[in-house]
Amino acid sequence: MTLAAGGGSTPPASLAEVLASRRMCRDFADDPVPQEQLGRVLHAAFRGPAAGNTAGLELLVLTGEDRDAYWALTLPPQRRDGFAWPGLLHAPVLVIPYVDPGAYVRRYALDDKAGSGLGTSTSAWTVPYWWVDGGAAVMAMLLAAESDGLGALLFGQFDHEAAVAERFGVGEPWRAIGTLALGHPARGGRRPSRSARDGRPGPAGRIHHGTW
Repeated sequence: MTLAAGGGSTPPASLAEVLASRRMCRDFADDPVPQEQLGRVLHAAFRGPAAGNTAGLELLVLTGEDRDAYWALTLPPQRRDGFAWPGLLHAPVLVIPYVDPGAYVRRYALDDKAGSGLGTSTSAWTVPYWWVDGGAAVMAMLLAAESDGLGALLFGQFDHEAAVAERFGVGEPWRAIGTLALGHPARGGRRPSRSARDGRPGPAGRIHHGTW
């Protein structure tokens, strides 16, 4: 079992404990993440489901000067006064999961999937599974980080997506799921955001057996 360098606590041992303890981390220590530990988190992304076994996911990993360039672009110094989570900028690693919608169309145009009708265009997909699979990849990384004693936070790029892609040479047709900050939690780094202060909504009344 790994000891969390920034938080000082032993990571949970079982999946149930990992799920119960996982929280988004918004305040990070400056400690670097060892390559072996980072590799375990990154590799977890490729253990999730993928419709048709499509290879439509890739990761952009930013550290050091590249990480600084990301923040300079999306949260320049003149906008940081009053930023609610300054410790987020200390996260030593930023991971951007990218998905290729066209990869799913090409996969489902092959003989074994052509009968589905999903190999014509992205508009044929009533459920765009590149987002489903991308979300599963993110959750796998969040759980892997928690299991390895790391903190992690998924946040959106929104109107920065095109600028980030251009800055780091990501071309069409790749789309960003968001950005995952990764590192050792600072003391108190798991304090809840305003939207989470009332606790996580429970399953009561939200699980339907047999009928809605």
